[in-house]
Amino acid sequence: MTKRLVVLGAGESGIGAAILALRHGYDVFVSDAYPISIPFQNTLKELNVEWESGQHSRDKIFDADIIVKSPGISPSISLMQEIKSQQLTIVSEIEFASRYTSATLIGITGSNGKTTTAMLLYHILKSAGKNVELTGNIGTSFAKSVAQKTPDYFVIEISSFQLEDIDQFHPHFAVLTNLTPDHLDRYNGSYQKYYDTKFKLAKNQTPKDFFIYDDKDHVVLENIKKHQPRSKLIAIRQAVNNNIIELNNQDMIATITTSLIGKHNAKNAMAAATVAQLINIRKETIKQSLQTFHGAPHRLEQVLRILKVDYINDSKATNVNATYYALDSMSKSTVWIVGGQDKGNDYTSLLPLVREKVKAVICLGIENAKIIDMFAPVVDVLIETQTMTSAVQQAYKMTSEGDAVLLSPACASFDLFKNYEDRGNQFKAAVRQL
Repeated sequence: MTKRLVVLGAGESGIGAAILALRHGYDVFVSDAYPISIPFQNTLKELNVEWESGQHSRDKIFDADIIVKSPGISPSISLMQEIKSQQLTIVSEIEFASRYTSATLIGITGSNGKTTTAMLLYHILKSAGKNVELTGNIGTSFAKSVAQKTPDYFVIEISSFQLEDIDQFHPHFAVLTNLTPDHLDRYNGSYQKYYDTKFKLAKNQTPKDFFIYDDKDHVVLENIKKHQPRSKLIAIRQAVNNNIIELNNQDMIATITTSLIGKHNAKNAMAAATVAQLINIRKETIKQSLQTFHGAPHRLEQVLRILKVDYINDSKATNVNATYYALDSMSKSTVWIVGGQDKGNDYTSLLPLVREKVKAVICLGIENAKIIDMFAPVVDVLIETQTMTSAVQQAYKMTSEGDAVLLSPACASFDLFKNYEDRGNQFKAAVRQL
């Protein structure tokens, strides 16, 4: 008998899940409470699957054998509570896709650095001639990649939202870059619920697998004690050589300075290099790859230098810790563009860096009161704007030769922009129009 699979949410991950489900003989129904984009509508029509847009039909959803929930759907909404009361099977797109591939899975998560680490590891493996795909929370969804590709390795960037409905997902390599408070609005203000969700990455690992982590991150260490991963624990400052764990990666740190900004990126590079060494990639190949890697878009991305002022796009800094790293990396007097949709942020940790490095603050958001209250006492100039063009033009007026303009919002983008990419792209466009 044909099984019925319902996909909730028709974004990148939902469409990917539908494609993969069709490949494996499911009767597929796609439902989205919001309007589905025209390109995705066209894809669904080409797939010849039943779908609905702008509503959730309970009778059709509750008729499912399995439900694949898109990561953007909060588990706390009424529909999800109703589904649970019906005792229906809910899985994430990551979980569903993992059941249909025999490739070696490399899962990368963390509050910050996961995109850079995933892109860098993919670059290293590709440079070494490996058959590898980069997927997950970056670019093509994991499910769509599994439906269309048969690599030896999948490097998968995974957000906490994508880990919420994990059951059997089993990466051979699990990388946790760091843990800092984030998405507190999703997790009812609980740091620990967020941390627990991140550790689902290692939930199904065995002693034959590897858990790569930052052994200088005290929150990670505390949660390792709590969750007791069964996999082999390897700190990112370490590497494997002839099956002996050694502190032999130190010479690699200097090689990334020409392509990546910030001390934190040394740790991202070490994480990628550690996994590469576990896969037996030659150290020389790793070092050359670190030198030729050019970083993730919207992550401390150098845009232009105008009249000897650097314009830097860090739109992907959607939490306070990411912005901390960005400000810490600045060596010039900085005009800082900050703000957006607050996620329960505590900006206190940024105060010393703002005092030391920031000459002016430009608030870019609908509600800026929290930022103003925190930083007005420590900077000479603080203004509010609600368009990117205005923010960039104001920053241009405030700078002197040798300064920097840094977009590092510390907030989500959804108050004024479609997403952080849209925010970063608007910043780059505004800078180029100066």
